[in-house]
Amino acid sequence: MNVSKLFLAIFLILCCAYATAQNEKNLYTDGIYKDNIRTVRCYAGQYSIDYPIVELASGRLTLAFDDMDADVKDYYYTITHCNADWTPSILSTMEYIDGFETEEILDYEYSFGTLVDYTHYRLTLPNDNMSFTKSGNYILKVFLDNDQEDIVLTRRFMVVDSQISIKFDLVIPNSVRKRRTHHEIDFIINHNSTDIRAPREDIKVVVMQNGRWDNAITGLKPIFVRGKELVYDYQDKIVFPAGREYRFVDLSSTRIRGDYVSSLEDDGEMHYMHVMPDKNLQRVAHIFEEADINGKYIISNAHERNDNLEADYITTFFKFVSEEEYPNGSLYLFGELTDWQIKDEFEMSYVPAEGGYMLKTLLKQGIYNYAYAFVEDGTTNIDQSYTDGNWFQTENHYQILVYYSPFGARYDQLINVTAFNSLW
Repeated sequence: MNVSKLFLAIFLILCCAYATAQNEKNLYTDGIYKDNIRTVRCYAGQYSIDYPIVELASGRLTLAFDDMDADVKDYYYTITHCNADWTPSILSTMEYIDGFETEEILDYEYSFGTLVDYTHYRLTLPNDNMSFTKSGNYILKVFLDNDQEDIVLTRRFMVVDSQISIKFDLVIPNSVRKRRTHHEIDFIINHNSTDIRAPREDIKVVVMQNGRWDNAITGLKPIFVRGKELVYDYQDKIVFPAGREYRFVDLSSTRIRGDYVSSLEDDGEMHYMHVMPDKNLQRVAHIFEEADINGKYIISNAHERNDNLEADYITTFFKFVSEEEYPNGSLYLFGELTDWQIKDEFEMSYVPAEGGYMLKTLLKQGIYNYAYAFVEDGTTNIDQSYTDGNWFQTENHYQILVYYSPFGARYDQLINVTAFNSLW
């Protein structure tokens, strides 16, 4: 083999290895890998807008999704324990799973009374066949025909074993340029009941806004240790853009126009709804919106009882008014409906004849919060302020997650999750 062929062979091997690593990395976030899968919900407790954070001893997690092929497939699932940074931990499955390593999803039902047919699947954890025994981060994987390489979807969830307490405070930032636009969080960890001998090395803290991992603040160390207290009172570090209340549309009725729906129709095979055109609110005074659910959505059919099976799918049209196309970047629909990610299928297209950006997408009947995110060319930065501005008065929900990994430990325990609202 000559040098050029050897170089080419090495290059191809490296490319394959890189692609494999990228694919593996993608499996440790919230993802949908099949085009026929829609409306994936993963939540703890009773309500679908609850965050997927469960108590180790008593919590219950629910996963639900729709298969638009409207048939029955052999979907299986497993869970993978992860470190605080969402890399897989070194624990064996026997160390964190009580029961079988993989199981089939047997709870499914067909939609009825809808123009668009689908099969609705549902799973709860723990169950008689599988439960988790360790606290920490987990990835729930669903795959086809018991083939773990044929991934259908992944969801993140957390299991907490509460051992400490947190006192928090939301304050006005010291930075003059952020006082009216950002939220700053100070907090103190109290570990009276847990002996943490090296807190700067053994404690990892994550602070999140509205359950989002894309802009979570990590890598925090206590400013100082005071007995059994760890003090996190930074200046201009644990700071989030406050944003604005999320935009809102009511798609729950296919008979009458809901709030912020400009028109609705159907052709006997599909429902169509146009959302009222949205404008840039960057320079419009802040107004509190009671319908804000912090970017989430609720599946609902306003006229039927079974939201999961009787809610129809709607071809939904969004429009963002703009006299000209924004230079040096792209505009996306954004929120829980996009898994808090920038996705090609939710990129807005600028249409000069319409005087703005347009998007057509398929959504299940319900009540939706959403936003528009601007992404500058060559970056992955999600900028909501480009279309909404930032206002200190905005209501946001915050979570502080504390992980503990003492010397010699083989995984990151999740020992506290404290949640609070910026208006409390």
